[in-house]
Amino acid sequence: MLPTPGEHSLATILKHDSKTTSYKIALLRALNDLVLSYPGLAQLEQPVAVPLMRIAELWAAYYWPFMGPQPIYQGPRALLRNDVSFRPALTQLRAEWQRTLLTPAEPADGFFLFTEMRTPRRRATYPVPLVRAYEQALTAITAAIRKPIQYAGPEQWVLFPQPARFSHLAGRALPLPGTTPTDVCVVVAAPLWQAFHRLSLYVEALCIHEWCLFTEGVTQDATTPSLTRGHIYTLLTARPDNRRPLSWERNQVDILLHEQVSFTCPWTQKIIAHSTPYDLDHLLPLAIYPLNELWNLLPVDPEFNQRTKRDRVPSMQRLAAAEPLFAAAYASYGQSATLSQAMHTDAALRFTGLTNTPSFARDLARHTVSFINNVSDARYVTRF
Repeated sequence: MLPTPGEHSLATILKHDSKTTSYKIALLRALNDLVLSYPGLAQLEQPVAVPLMRIAELWAAYYWPFMGPQPIYQGPRALLRNDVSFRPALTQLRAEWQRTLLTPAEPADGFFLFTEMRTPRRRATYPVPLVRAYEQALTAITAAIRKPIQYAGPEQWVLFPQPARFSHLAGRALPLPGTTPTDVCVVVAAPLWQAFHRLSLYVEALCIHEWCLFTEGVTQDATTPSLTRGHIYTLLTARPDNRRPLSWERNQVDILLHEQVSFTCPWTQKIIAHSTPYDLDHLLPLAIYPLNELWNLLPVDPEFNQRTKRDRVPSMQRLAAAEPLFAAAYASYGQSATLSQAMHTDAALRFTGLTNTPSFARDLARHTVSFINNVSDARYVTRF
């Protein structure tokens, strides 16, 4: 089977485009991650408007481990003021993060910070200087993202059009959830979006492989130890563990249970009531996709969760059978003003077409099942 135009474009950029920095690789990796984050959009076969700020959030996570006390350069400093233009801002953010947490630095801290800042209720728990440094870093990164958008492909503006405010796109593209009219977006053509969707695992693997080779070939400072592609691979694939406890979410569920609101485990149908042991389960496991959004967290039977489900995903048949129980749990969350607000906010970050109507819980359950199934299919996850 011959490759589609979208698949050919991806392979050409990663393997043959000239690269002064790793920007082009980072751009394709970020778009690939965003396609995986919103798998349902590929089924609509429409161009998609991606805010540059959403790409910048991922770049901050990707480049984070290269900004330490011993910097790992991403391009020749003789040609550029900095190997990457946003190095000062991202380095400052990393330093502010270390002052805030007072814990040993980890390569995956950028991903952890990104997921925290994406959730408004968690973002509000951090000090103003850190939030300000985060915003300044994203602004600097957003300016840099325009370069690979312009130069991807054989000529300028061939693969992507010039970014524009979403309000100026006049219905030419579907927005990612949460996009505002003032967001500056790049439009990804439908064939390219679908190519990312079909080849998600392979695009990610090729991006990381080419990034390792590129960085290995960059001349580093004399004080920096010799870098191998294996070391770079470890940095580029680091992911945070579940270091944020779910104490807030669990406390809110405990309050509902004390008020005689019960839940039904979607996997075993056991009733979870006051004084019943339960786990707050990630429906889509953290090992597959790190999401602490409330719609992905439900009370479940702890024995089944720890012995059977673990880091696996139910079959589509099991998911379909569980969908009404997802809806019932979301309806129970709706009985708490605090949880209801968090649930609606988190759902709006992930899904489109949800409205605050009597059918909200059922609609959210349907979106959840579709999301879990699509991500699991894209990642070839083991089912049970």
